[in-house]
Amino acid sequence: MPVESRPFDPAAYLEDPEAIVAYLEGAFADGDPAEITDALGVVARARGMTALAEETGLPRQSLYRALSSDGNPEFRTVLRVLQALGLRLHPERLPEPV
Repeated sequence: MPVESRPFDPAAYLEDPEAIVAYLEGAFADGDPAEITDALGVVARARGMTALAEETGLPRQSLYRALSSDGNPEFRTVLRVLQALGLRLHPERLPEPV
């Protein structure tokens, strides 16, 4: 009997603010723009893209496109999404190379 499987969707596990922050911290840790964009898209889906579109004042379809795995959102869009999620960017000094 074949085993049925379905694609893993991390959005299904982002049920509280702490989980969302931990997930985004992991994405931001490497500094890969594509990974950050994808993670923001996952969080947006977890929170509800329609509600996020209303909070940011951006069209829902534009958010889907910008926050897709191959999206390239403007910095302003990233800031609006983070603010709507109740988050902000802040500088953090990198450790000195050894």
